[in-house]
Amino acid sequence: MKKQTHKHIITRREAIKLGLAGTAGIRVLDPFRLYAASQPPKARAKSVIQIWMWGGPSHLDTFDPKPEAGSDYCGPLDKPIATNVDGIRICQLLPNLAKQADKYSIIRSMTHGINSHETASYRVQTGHEPGRLVYPSVGAVVSLFKGYKEGYKGIVPPYIVLTQPQGRFSEAGFLGPLYKPFSTGGDPSKNPFAVEGIVAKGISDKRQQSRRELLGTLDTLGKAMQGNPHFEQFDTCEDEAYKMLLGDAKKLFDLSTEKDAMRDQYGRNTFGQSCLMARRLVEQGVPYVTINYKGWDTHKQHFEMMNRKLPEMDQGMATLLQDLSDRGLLDSTIVWWGGEFGRGPKVQWEAPWNGGRSHYGKCFNSVVAGGGFKGGRVVGASNENGTEVKDRPVYPQDLIASMYTLLGIDPDGPLPNPNGLDLKVMPSDGGAGRLTEIM
Repeated sequence: MKKQTHKHIITRREAIKLGLAGTAGIRVLDPFRLYAASQPPKARAKSVIQIWMWGGPSHLDTFDPKPEAGSDYCGPLDKPIATNVDGIRICQLLPNLAKQADKYSIIRSMTHGINSHETASYRVQTGHEPGRLVYPSVGAVVSLFKGYKEGYKGIVPPYIVLTQPQGRFSEAGFLGPLYKPFSTGGDPSKNPFAVEGIVAKGISDKRQQSRRELLGTLDTLGKAMQGNPHFEQFDTCEDEAYKMLLGDAKKLFDLSTEKDAMRDQYGRNTFGQSCLMARRLVEQGVPYVTINYKGWDTHKQHFEMMNRKLPEMDQGMATLLQDLSDRGLLDSTIVWWGGEFGRGPKVQWEAPWNGGRSHYGKCFNSVVAGGGFKGGRVVGASNENGTEVKDRPVYPQDLIASMYTLLGIDPDGPLPNPNGLDLKVMPSDGGAGRLTEIM
């Protein structure tokens, strides 16, 4: 009998029937492993760290401040600060990021016009309009082309989410369960960082090994079927799962090996330590890491929340950019910041919102750094109060196609799918096209 990371016990027959593979869902048979793509563009980036601002951050209160619009738009955040790049101002609560502006570019003209979380999340993370097909997210596509298709041999899966799934749509889409992200669970600011399926709080390595030996003695069917290729595949998956439980993967997620000064610099909170963990993962060669940063759906008491969240974001994100740069990793790592949309430029002072901001997909911000993206630039512009795109509208597919190009993935190349349809990875069939001005 084989045991999943859940408490449900399944037999070998059930596991083979369901196509399961190991405690973390790693290394199942890839239905697209024989897929041969056209010659891809030359890659400049190897990995992506996506800082997913779950709920949608305000563009006016982050990277596109509008103090001249008055308090009904900027509220108390009316004193934007200069950055280390002439002419670029950002929110006054982001002083550390202001010192790093030469490393990132701000896209101030993102748009899609969608105000619902689910549809906007799907649009921003896939680049596609909702329809009959459920397209895979950027993370799933990268794990296909930069992970399994290239013979990825990392000690952890190629697509990881810190710490909880985004939960708005199926990230793998029609590519199937192999391309779902491995969500760590746990909290990297705690000791230990209890990664689901890898780090079991209160259970020693010796006890874990004893459990495995006990299961092995009970596996009479497996012993009787030695030499069966299906059972051998399952045993291989089990071996890899236990390597994660007892080997280098466990060490990778052990943040106690980092110097206290470095951990302090990132911030001793879930987001700051997630940024540190993301750096460790790309340093290990993981192609795609998402930090699912919750808490930005601020319908009520928005500015009270910003006073807490923005300094936390500022410390963790700024340290991540500097740390990647210091280690020579920024040139090969794309850092992508943004959410499913922005927030209403006009503050809702009335009850029950009491100074909140609503959903807003008409105009919002994204930030990109590293991996071939130039720093110290601004793409596009919003109007005087941030309600409309004034110049150079950028659609999700434009940004995604640009990232794919830097990763060496041809946006116009074929995208494999189980139905054998003639699909492209990310055709530039609308909007203003790729972001050549910052590539």
